[in-house]
Amino acid sequence: MASPALPTPAKAQPSPEQENLLRNLPSDARAAYERSHNWADPGVLDPVILAILSDFAPHSCAAHLTTLPGSTRLIDDLGFDSLAITEVVFFAEDLFGISITNREIAEVRTIDDLRAFIRSKVATRSTP
Repeated sequence: MASPALPTPAKAQPSPEQENLLRNLPSDARAAYERSHNWADPGVLDPVILAILSDFAPHSCAAHLTTLPGSTRLIDDLGFDSLAITEVVFFAEDLFGISITNREIAEVRTIDDLRAFIRSKVATRSTP
């Protein structure tokens, strides 16, 4: 008896704007974005989220974000300021096609908070 075929993901293509944003991310982040985009699975977005943080992080912490615990605080521990957080928000909104309010982002304090928040927003957006 033949084994059942695995489902084939819908090959949704990123918009030209999203392609432009993805161009500067590391290859593992681009691959994670593609998996998430094609399979509608926000659970694989960690490399993308960390790459976005690295792009806007103060230079002293950008290189080691992947080694930090999820409880690391964006402002107090990593030195993010309101401008850097705003840039992260704008980038995430454009890349993932989500909307983030000031009130929502004010609740995000740690790396894990940001991961969970973006996954939740992307999952909500992906729901038909």
